[in-house]
Amino acid sequence: MQGNLPPEAQEKIEELQDLQETAQQVAQQKQQAETQLQESKTALQTLDDVEGDTQMYREVGELLIETEYDEAYDDLEEKIDSLEVRTQTLEKQENRVQEQFEELQEELQQMLQGGAGGGGPMGPGGPGAGGA
Repeated sequence: MQGNLPPEAQEKIEELQDLQETAQQVAQQKQQAETQLQESKTALQTLDDVEGDTQMYREVGELLIETEYDEAYDDLEEKIDSLEVRTQTLEKQENRVQEQFEELQEELQQMLQGGAGGGGPMGPGGPGAGGA
């Protein structure tokens, strides 16, 4: 069916597909950030129940390194703050991509309805088409 579409419509369809792929990537990144945020909050709550002089270890790659309670607590709070900002940023990006997708979808619909009804194209080539 795409072979019968005007080039402008084919371009819009390709843009829609690109936006859909971007939306999926952003949603996946947001899900990962939200999961990390929840895990970090759970770890911080668990740390609240631990005595300050308890021997603690931090995972660094495949190693466990001894760490102090205050350092672990501060690092978790910092990580939570960072992840909250990241999830908010991804939420905004997700909303922008969704808005762009809906606008582009509407433009494509109007383009296809205009072409199917026998009316001339309303795009860049429309106004000067019959003036010469």
